[in-house]
Amino acid sequence: MANEVKEQLDLDKIWFLPNQLPPHKEEENLASAQQRLEMLQGATANNPFFAIDERELHRSGKSYTYDTIKAWKAESPDSELYFIIGGDMVEFLPKWYKIDELIKFVHFVGVNRRGHHRKSPYPVIKIDIPVIEISSTIIRDKVKQNSSIQYLVPDNVANYIKENHLYD
Repeated sequence: MANEVKEQLDLDKIWFLPNQLPPHKEEENLASAQQRLEMLQGATANNPFFAIDERELHRSGKSYTYDTIKAWKAESPDSELYFIIGGDMVEFLPKWYKIDELIKFVHFVGVNRRGHHRKSPYPVIKIDIPVIEISSTIIRDKVKQNSSIQYLVPDNVANYIKENHLYD
């Protein structure tokens, strides 16, 4: 998905922002922040256009996109920032922390996701990519059922999940 958005919008780089405590996640069976970082490092290692910003991992409490984007804009005021979200998250934009301020700093990019229409009162660039029905929930459920996740995640990430007994 990220590579397709990079190509369609002609972006220079895609930055991934793993966080310590996502404000919208309540599940108890989530991988730790360090484990999610290590899986992300494995998944992005071979793409020179992908990078990881770890600042949200070092915050205590919930991580809000607003705080991160505001810091980025302070560091690089001339940068044009795009924030990629799945179509399922577009409908929740009105509930995002300081959304009315956030949209002054960033362009939201909503990627199609089956069953979601990407409707929002906020400006969203809509990107259509081939629909691939993969989600973290599907991956966790398959692992719990002892089913293969081959081709759903890179091999090194699948191995990491298995070796660390994540989602068992």
